[in-house]
Amino acid sequence: MIDRRSFIGTTTTAAAGLILPTGGVFNIMEKDDFPSTKDFWYKRVKGGPFIDTQLGSLAFGFTDKQIMLSHDNCATWSNQLDFWDAKHITFSHIFKNGNLLVGTRNRLYLSTNGLKTIEEIAVKNSDGSDYLPHVPKDSNYPGWYFFTLPGEDSWMINGKEMLVWGNYSNVEGGSVPVNIYYSIDNGQTVKIAYSFGQNPRFKDYGDNKDKSNGTLLGNPDNPKFCRHVHNVSYNPEEDAFYACTGDGRPSVGAQQEVKWLKGRYDAAADEWTWVVLIEAEFNSRYKSGGINFVDNKLYFTSDANGKEPYDRGIFRCDPADFLNIEKHELLFQPDYEVGHMIIQDGIIIAGHYATASPYKLGIIYSSDLGKTWRQYDLKEFGPRSIARLNYKNSEGWFRMDLRSGWIHREDEVLYIKPKMNVG
Repeated sequence: MIDRRSFIGTTTTAAAGLILPTGGVFNIMEKDDFPSTKDFWYKRVKGGPFIDTQLGSLAFGFTDKQIMLSHDNCATWSNQLDFWDAKHITFSHIFKNGNLLVGTRNRLYLSTNGLKTIEEIAVKNSDGSDYLPHVPKDSNYPGWYFFTLPGEDSWMINGKEMLVWGNYSNVEGGSVPVNIYYSIDNGQTVKIAYSFGQNPRFKDYGDNKDKSNGTLLGNPDNPKFCRHVHNVSYNPEEDAFYACTGDGRPSVGAQQEVKWLKGRYDAAADEWTWVVLIEAEFNSRYKSGGINFVDNKLYFTSDANGKEPYDRGIFRCDPADFLNIEKHELLFQPDYEVGHMIIQDGIIIAGHYATASPYKLGIIYSSDLGKTWRQYDLKEFGPRSIARLNYKNSEGWFRMDLRSGWIHREDEVLYIKPKMNVG
């Protein structure tokens, strides 16, 4: 474990805004510098700023009072800014041009100058009008408007970075509408790509519980509703986005909240077209996450639950065969629910839920794009579930959250560096 002293210096020094030169905490010099498995080195980081996301050598972190930016893979935090709602940050994204988008529970902020300043921005509806968050019955439960499960949510499309994500909501923080958001101008404008309908099971009652009464939230003109978005991903071969939702337990005859949608964006008109591909039951592989596209192949996980037998696994198929389960290839059967997965350079990393498996901190790993697999239990760090996996930083380390339960933030992140990369 890297504590605050060895990671960024003492609390007093960091609070004073000083920059401490270090030897580079992620630079592997010898094989025994960090604990390791057969496939990767690993390190948990806690006790300093919570490292929320990374891109190349950049990293964004925060404490209860400050937001911070590192330019050297967290060796130092050269940019620091007092921020009134730092402890409620739920989302961040570093754009390739350096802009930084930060979401709290129900507000969005943009910095275009490396955290010298940060300004609140308003989300826009498709017609350009302001999309306003609802006024919660209890200000302590405004809902998670921007938190998302995947760590990677932008793609270079026709020479521009496009950020698209959906909120994983109605678990903590209060009831909230469910949306898919997008930005095509490095965060200067964030708009609604899709707004789900009003879910009768998740009304604003002034707390964080399911209640039959309360205020309905969401788009009253859309009959399709869900609890939250699990994943949004982009397939460049089709120039199309795929989104998967979940996942309340509907009563008999009620609408299934597990859905897959396919969306296309018309850049010239700044318009979206969405089609619901499937609505599936709770115990189905279509209750999915970890959506990745590699060479026009769709990879996804399943966290199906309910009554046995379970329709679970890590799957691969041609996008055209997605609705035909007979043409799905089961790459690996982890036996338990899996909702998060990332793929880069032939490396696949997925994770078990601590609440739904015997693993304390379960890692599922393939170094050859799914030909072979191993499972590891990093028991010394558990019980924890991984979420929000980021691509490797400039020193080759994947970053991921460590969450208690399956979603509660505990100010811990895990770094994994592969011992072997496959192109």
